Amino acid sequence: MADLFDIAGKDGAPAPARPLADRIRPRTLDEVIGQEKVLGPEGPLGAMLTAGSLSSVIFWGPPGVGKTTIARLLAAATDREFVQISAIFSGVPELRKVFDAAKLRARQGRGTLLFVDEIHRFNKAQQDSFLPHMEDGTILLVGATTENPSFELNAAVLSRAQVIVLTRLTLAELERLAQRAEKELNRALPLRPEAREALLEMADGDGRALLNLVEQVAAWKVDGPLDRDQLSQRLMRRAAKYDKSGDEHYNLISALHKSVRGSDPDAALYWLARMLEGGEDPRFLARRITRMSVEDIGLADPQAQTICLHAWEVYERLGTPEGELALAQAVIYLALAPKSNAAYTAYKAARAEARRTGSEPPPKHILNAPTRLMKDEGYGAGYAYDHDAEDGFSGQNYFPETMRRPVLYQPVERGFERDLKKRVEWFAKLRDKRQT
Repeated sequence: MADLFDIAGKDGAPAPARPLADRIRPRTLDEVIGQEKVLGPEGPLGAMLTAGSLSSVIFWGPPGVGKTTIARLLAAATDREFVQISAIFSGVPELRKVFDAAKLRARQGRGTLLFVDEIHRFNKAQQDSFLPHMEDGTILLVGATTENPSFELNAAVLSRAQVIVLTRLTLAELERLAQRAEKELNRALPLRPEAREALLEMADGDGRALLNLVEQVAAWKVDGPLDRDQLSQRLMRRAAKYDKSGDEHYNLISALHKSVRGSDPDAALYWLARMLEGGEDPRFLARRITRMSVEDIGLADPQAQTICLHAWEVYERLGTPEGELALAQAVIYLALAPKSNAAYTAYKAARAEARRTGSEPPPKHILNAPTRLMKDEGYGAGYAYDHDAEDGFSGQNYFPETMRRPVLYQPVERGFERDLKKRVEWFAKLRDKRQT
């Protein structure tokens, strides 16, 4: 029973054991698994500790990567009182008590490391309340957030703290953590190698999640090692981390878009699947896929837009999951289509020219003249009807008379735009010929 109960309670009944994650919590920074790039001698925290000049920091990273543990160990390493609060459960009264206690502690010669979990949940006024106490040294702030600090934290707080990015644990690091847990439990997990690998994958880079899974598996009474299928039957696979309104949403759509632009259908399908598995709205994906056809394929393959619109319509008719196959087919088509952003670039350049030239009127020869006054003013005078001209092209100027002719659309030598490039060059030669 030593694994289930540690000490007897007041009534004589055995008290439940501490959670495994608490029992194997690192006692020094050297024992932390993962985050070597941050904690190593050349890392930002390692360099600060070596120099003896730890500053306020913001830990940005996914759940279960050691934010709380590292903050606690930093307090111990710098001989500061560790105080932890959560922005979810704390308000102005709680903050005032924390600051008052820190001031008293400072007068007694002891510093305070204030760890604020989910710091992005504080509003602007609450975040601003940290500033004077950070500046006078009353507290050393260590904030933790899973959201992008650039968007969620005040510029004033960010200017006084260094953002430290913590990354999800690799499979190798998770394996080291599992071995440490087995040592604490004094027995190996009853898993075959392929099942052990599956267990690590289920944790999805989250060390705390892995230890919870290990604790469950260790408690099973089994006759022999389990294989992957037997493990899957007993454990529900952990849902992949995906926030449809947070960083993961934008990270994954960026990955999908850039994979399509990079002509990699396999990577594009993978990121599409990741988003669908995470619960993304397929209609959002249909819209973004259509946008990719406009921005990155354009006139190099005009059919791409039609493919995307048809895929969107098929999804609307079939729904999930059958309609998602149409989106997958559109993604494959886009990834393998010739790429051109010439029309996209030309459009942006045209908008810039429109802003620059303001209210310049069209040349009079291409203005209609429905009244006698307009004809007297020269509207329509000298207009050349292109269908009557040689080759069906007059070569007249259609830009404002005071504006120098710009070159906006520059087609590429790929796909259908190869033919369009020939047409652009042909008309340019004819224009020069006619105007001279």
